[in-house]
Amino acid sequence: MSRFDVAMFGAGRIGAVHARNVAEHPGSRLKYVVDPVDAAARALAERNGARAAPEDAVWSDPEVAAIVVGSATSAHAELIEKGVRAGKAVFCEKPIDLSLARVDAVLKVVEACGRPLFMAFNRRFDPGILEMKRRIVAGDVGDVELVTVVSKDPDGGLPIEYLKTSGGMFRDMTIHDFDMARHVMGEEFTSVQATAGALCDPAIREIGDVDTACVSMQTASGRIAVITNSRRATFGYDQRVEVHGSKGMLRTENVPQDALVLERADGVRRAKPWFFFVERYARSYANEWAHFVDVLKGACAPSASGVDGRNALLLAEAAYESLATGRRVAVPP
Repeated sequence: MSRFDVAMFGAGRIGAVHARNVAEHPGSRLKYVVDPVDAAARALAERNGARAAPEDAVWSDPEVAAIVVGSATSAHAELIEKGVRAGKAVFCEKPIDLSLARVDAVLKVVEACGRPLFMAFNRRFDPGILEMKRRIVAGDVGDVELVTVVSKDPDGGLPIEYLKTSGGMFRDMTIHDFDMARHVMGEEFTSVQATAGALCDPAIREIGDVDTACVSMQTASGRIAVITNSRRATFGYDQRVEVHGSKGMLRTENVPQDALVLERADGVRRAKPWFFFVERYARSYANEWAHFVDVLKGACAPSASGVDGRNALLLAEAAYESLATGRRVAVPP
């Protein structure tokens, strides 16, 4: 079986996750790692059988079939454009950019170049969500009427320096939940109402961000989704999705660190959920890369396209407008 050569942009935490999955998949080979911090690039490359290289080496190498963009958000748009113009398929972490106008410009370039752009909304590939979506499509719960997405970060999560440049909670954290609600609902949302506050950390309030939120959304047909978020969960990484339909309900639960249960007269004890996203979503990261290899083979289109990335960001912008005005906001096309 032939393998696709891949270049990794970004040698940080998420870059390390993707680099390992690229290197371990039988259909791909990590050839280059590009990062402004040369020591980080070399270390990640050495761990995965690749080599550190300057950016130009990627664009000029015809053997590189795809790039993975796991660098800082501010670099995503330019790297996508450079990648597709060089004839490479692109696997990109969210978001494309924090500006909708810039996102629209990027998508025009992608369309003109005709190369695939996959947005790495990895939670679509969580085993429970894959089965949930399959059962929804099969009609097991009838018509979907209400979707509830719960997402809370573990206590003491992201550093404040990261949050200052993240684009805010709705663009950085809730954007995964916006995509999840769209994915399981199967219909676009036309209105958004958001309520939020800074209850977990005074430093988050000081930078003008929020850390606790509830967002309700509705489709043109009247179907409803509710997202609840918090930057603090003392018991671990809280990730649950519930889909209620005309025939029944589907629900994913938190994934415990082990399956052991202790049952005694004084109570029942089981392991807490995984504490960090890398461990919680390890399988979904591997599954999404396997999906992207199928995209490279021409076996399927990207499950999450650049348009999906744009539409999730559009919901984030509507949520911020609702938060500022205190009103329900119509989502523009």
